[in-house]
Amino acid sequence: MEASGPGTCGGGAETRGSEGRLAPESRVHFRVTRFIMEAGVKLGMRSIPIATACTIYHKFFCEINLDAYDPYLVAMSSLYLAGKVEEQHLRTRDIINVSNRYFHPGSDPLELDSRFWEIRDSIVQCELLVLRVLRFQVSFQHPHKYLLHYLVSLKNWLNRYSWQRTPVSVTAWALLQDSYHGGLCLRFRAQHIAVAVIHLALQAYGVEVPAEAEAEKPWWQLIVPPHPGMRFHVFSEDLTKPTIDNIVSDLIQIYTMDTEIP
Repeated sequence: MEASGPGTCGGGAETRGSEGRLAPESRVHFRVTRFIMEAGVKLGMRSIPIATACTIYHKFFCEINLDAYDPYLVAMSSLYLAGKVEEQHLRTRDIINVSNRYFHPGSDPLELDSRFWEIRDSIVQCELLVLRVLRFQVSFQHPHKYLLHYLVSLKNWLNRYSWQRTPVSVTAWALLQDSYHGGLCLRFRAQHIAVAVIHLALQAYGVEVPAEAEAEKPWWQLIVPPHPGMRFHVFSEDLTKPTIDNIVSDLIQIYTMDTEIP
């Protein structure tokens, strides 16, 4: 069984076969990234370290065949490594116990016996393998800071009533978090993903950006009025509608996958 290689990195249209069925690799990656997110929350990780862990995992399996290593071991090592990269250090013992509880609900914490030390050594050795495979390039630019900035700018544009009665901001953040179930973080620029999740959230609630119709341009190409101490700027001048459509399509595919995978 072949995993997505560098040419098909991040999924997208390649996640389904000729008959429209989900590729086995996509099912595995979806389940494992769901584990990373749930384990990360139980470990008290912030959103950025969790996003980094998912990105490390996806990037690793862009380089390595899926059947070469246990994906859940890679996921545990990704959590451990992401904690170091984002300066939210985790104890291997906590990762092991949270993972054990995830796979065996209701179980007691593992004793510090030979099995525990074998798992710990495997996590540490796998971490070194991940670093070598990724050539120690494990720092990433995430869409989070762009999303926050864009939402603040849009809030100042939109009618206050429209903004308050529709959860555009909450929905955009949820879409961004869920995007890490797939490989969007590797296929698209951070700024583009931030705009795309806002675009989808606005569409979902039927909210229009007032200046868009007057300018005859999409809102992400309009000049944004400055906040105190900031200059005029454009959200993302090089972003095109087809790119947004591709990102949205991949997001919808992730949610479709969620309904098909138990």
